[in-house]
Amino acid sequence: MLKTLSRLGCISTLVGAGLMATASAGWADDIKIGEINSYSALPAFTEPYRKGWQLAVEEINAAGGINGDNLVVISKDDGGKPAAAVTAANELVSRDGVVLLTGGFFSNVGLAIADFASHKKVLYLAGEPLTDAITWSEGNKYTFRLRPSNYMQAAMLAEQAAKLPAKRWATVAPNYEYGQSAVKVFKELLKKAKPDVEFVAEQWPPLGKIDGGAVAQALAAADPEAILNVEFGADLVQFVREGTTRGLFEGRDVVSFLTGEPEYLEPLKAEAPEGWIVTGYPWYAIETPEHDAFMKAYEAKYGEHPYLGSVVGYVEFMAIAEILKKSESTETDDLITAAEGLEARHSFRQDHHARDRPPGDPRRLRRYHRRQGRQGRDGRLHLQGRRRLPAFR
Repeated sequence: MLKTLSRLGCISTLVGAGLMATASAGWADDIKIGEINSYSALPAFTEPYRKGWQLAVEEINAAGGINGDNLVVISKDDGGKPAAAVTAANELVSRDGVVLLTGGFFSNVGLAIADFASHKKVLYLAGEPLTDAITWSEGNKYTFRLRPSNYMQAAMLAEQAAKLPAKRWATVAPNYEYGQSAVKVFKELLKKAKPDVEFVAEQWPPLGKIDGGAVAQALAAADPEAILNVEFGADLVQFVREGTTRGLFEGRDVVSFLTGEPEYLEPLKAEAPEGWIVTGYPWYAIETPEHDAFMKAYEAKYGEHPYLGSVVGYVEFMAIAEILKKSESTETDDLITAAEGLEARHSFRQDHHARDRPPGDPRRLRRYHRRQGRQGRDGRLHLQGRRRLPAFR
C-alpha cells in the first residue's frame, strides 16, 4: 500500500481558468514560444510532458489563439545539460524571436535558464525544476515556477514522517541540485517538527549511475528505522530492486519524493513497494469536471492515460496563454506584470481517499490524495516569483 500525497495542488489550478483577455497591442500574426527540455535524457517524463503541451496548444489555437493569433512553439532538447540549455535559450531568443521561454526538467538546468533569462531580460516560466533556489536564493524578477517546490513537497512529507515512531533516519538522493535541496529541507523540517530524530547515514549516488546494491548495503549497515528516498527514474528501479533483494525495507518506514508519479511507479510493475509514503499523481482517482475533460481529450488523442508530465506540459501552456491574454503586449515587462497578477481557481485537485486500485494494476495500491503544501490551501494559485523562505506550518 502506497500512501500518496498529491503534487497537483499548484501545477493544475490554471486549467480552465477562464480569465478574461484584455485589449492588447504589439502582437504578431504568430506568437512564438521557446520551449526547452531534457527529452533525450529522461523520456519517461518528458515524452508525456510534450504530449501534454501539444494538446494544450491545439486547444488554445482551436479556440482562437491569443486575441486571434496562433501560438507557435519552437522546441529544443538540452540533453539534461545546463550548457546546452543556455545555448538553446540563446538561439531561441536571438535567432527565432520567441517572446518567452518555458520548460526545463532538471533543477540545475532550470537554474541555468533562469540565470540566462535574468541577463537577457526575457520571461522564463519553469515547468518542472523543483529546487527552492530558482525562486528564492537565486530568484530573479524574470523567472516564475509552476510546480510545487522542494520545500512544499518536503513539508508534506515531513508532516507525515513526524507521525512515525522512527527516530533514526537515513537518506538517499541523486548528487545534484535537486537531490541536495530536497534532503536539506526535509531534514530541517523533520527536525523542527520532531527534534529527537537523528540522521545516521546519507548516500549520494551520481544521477543516472546508481549502484543499487552498494547503496542498499551501506544504508542497511547504518541500521536506520526509516529512510528518505529522493531517487527517481531508472535509479529508483535499481534502488527498489536491490533494496528489496537485500531486505532493506523490511520493518522500516520509507518516505519518498516522486515515487507515486506513474512515470516512475508503473515501470516497477510487480516490484512496486508497499507501505511507502510518497508524492504522486493518482490520475485514475481525481474526479473533477476539469480533470475528466482533460483525461478524455488526452486519451482520445494519444490512446493512453495521462502521466504527471502530461499535466505539467498541459498546464504550463494554459498558464502561458493566460499570461499572454492578460498582457498588454508581448514586451517582457508587460508579460511579467501579467504573470505577477495571475491567479485562478483550482481545477484538478480533489481531497479524498483514492480508489483501492487503478485500472489494470494487478496490485491493490491504496493511495491517499490530499492538499498540497503551503500554497493552494484556499484553492488558489499565485505563480511563484522570487520570495523569502516561508515559515513552516
